[in-house]
Amino acid sequence: MLRVLLVDDQQLMREGLRTLLEMEKDIAVAGEAADGAAAVQAFGELAPDVVLMDIRMPRMDGVEATRRIRGRAPGAKILMLTTFDEDELVFEAVRAGACGYLLKDVSGADLAAAVRTIASGGAALQPAVARKVMDAFARLSQPTAAAQKHLVEPLSGRERAVLGLLSRGLSNKEIAEKLFLAEGTVKNHVSTILSKIDARDRTQAALKARELGFLEE
Repeated sequence: MLRVLLVDDQQLMREGLRTLLEMEKDIAVAGEAADGAAAVQAFGELAPDVVLMDIRMPRMDGVEATRRIRGRAPGAKILMLTTFDEDELVFEAVRAGACGYLLKDVSGADLAAAVRTIASGGAALQPAVARKVMDAFARLSQPTAAAQKHLVEPLSGRERAVLGLLSRGLSNKEIAEKLFLAEGTVKNHVSTILSKIDARDRTQAALKARELGFLEE
């Protein structure tokens, strides 16, 4: 049985989500919270499998709550659910450690499927949201033409995205979560990147990436 913590400042929304989720035989609502601060406390007390988190709430918003929960429990599974799809909110939620991002017009069946996906270690993004995230990572750390000329073989767009996150100190697992890839795929990308930029390890890769102009100061 998957235990879900519902976080939303609107009681009616929480009641509706509870009704939808408890129609599923394998999902139970472990508790509720009406703001981010209460969500952080409830997570510590209940240790749910998945947190269904609203973004815009009083006292503490969902992004900050996600950041604090993930800071205390790096493996926490948090699914953002909101009426908003502005780019900055999407990116902030992903940066904070959210494993998925759905809009509130999602169907009950799709919501339940997303909860299962998140609980099993996957990621859940609606197509429109996924497109925003991938477009952003495609633009991440675009290198200059001069930088590419220093390489025997140019880095692909995906490799540049991995290098950018690697240079920020993220682990292979964290990079996989951010880019929605398998951890093994990220490991292969890292090996290829080290070879292409002639770096011995991740630390040297970060230094060389900045030296070659792949990263902004």
